[in-house]
Amino acid sequence: MTVVTHEAGAPSGAAPPSGDPGDAIVTHGLTKRFRGGQVAVDALDLTVPRGSVFGFLGPNGSGKTTTIRMLLGLVAPTAGDYSVLGMPLARALPRVGALVEGPAFYPYLSGEANLLRFDAADPTAAGATARTRVGEALERVGLSAAAGKRFRNYSLGMRQRLAIAAALLGPRELLVLDEPTNGLDPQGTREVRALVKEIAADGTTVFVSSHLLAEVEQMCTHAAIMRTGNLVAQGTIASLNGGLTTRIRVETPDAADAARVLDALGLADVRSAAPEVTAELGGQAPEEINAALVREGVAVRGLAVVRPSLEDVFVGLTGEGFDVDG
Repeated sequence: MTVVTHEAGAPSGAAPPSGDPGDAIVTHGLTKRFRGGQVAVDALDLTVPRGSVFGFLGPNGSGKTTTIRMLLGLVAPTAGDYSVLGMPLARALPRVGALVEGPAFYPYLSGEANLLRFDAADPTAAGATARTRVGEALERVGLSAAAGKRFRNYSLGMRQRLAIAAALLGPRELLVLDEPTNGLDPQGTREVRALVKEIAADGTTVFVSSHLLAEVEQMCTHAAIMRTGNLVAQGTIASLNGGLTTRIRVETPDAADAARVLDALGLADVRSAAPEVTAELGGQAPEEINAALVREGVAVRGLAVVRPSLEDVFVGLTGEGFDVDG
């Protein structure tokens, strides 16, 4: 199933788990164990605030897609419970749009014709207003001018935007995107990133699964990090990055002298690996550090403030890394 807009007969689930009614997704102990004992998702406690662009991060195989399938009613959990938009899944689904495992369209049909077929498959959609809905969805993703163009002639970015349009054929309070930039070229990635921000600005909560940390860092307000089925961290992007210190990096042929100056200034954790010297920035102003180095005769080829990234956070939590920019 490529685009999920409404799944007839989806499980209603138990009563919604307690949490802030302003949360778009809440899970308590959500677990999926497959035959043979493999645990894909292990006791997941996740909170996705309404109005956020939420990055769901982790290497391939960390449990991201399995979690999404449980949230959409495509896979039954082994244990735990969850709510979507503050209610059981069956009631929430008409308000949820989703893109799972990439777009699948008829290549010989136009973008508009493909969306009309998707719309006709929704039993809750009124046929008399189908063209209006399709036109609005195409306009929202910036494809109005290409509505009559055959899908096989769309660029990668246009194809992904059309898939997102299919998930937005009705009014949606939550949009779930599984690896929306996977396989895209830089231009397509920029297009999807800009579209996600626009959708969120209109008030829709966007839940984005990805293994590309640098990409998520540019478009998300909140994130959660998964590793081998376990949640290792969640929060705002600022709070996740705030757990690590900002450092200053000096490029110089006089590494030993530079390290001595940084140490004399009271900077912590001075590290020297010629031709670079780094230290925790603390409350020091970079320009004052540069001036002190020059006064002491240190030749400064370059000086930069290095702020922690989500990759740094993940490595710090797990000792592992994964794709930062694809």
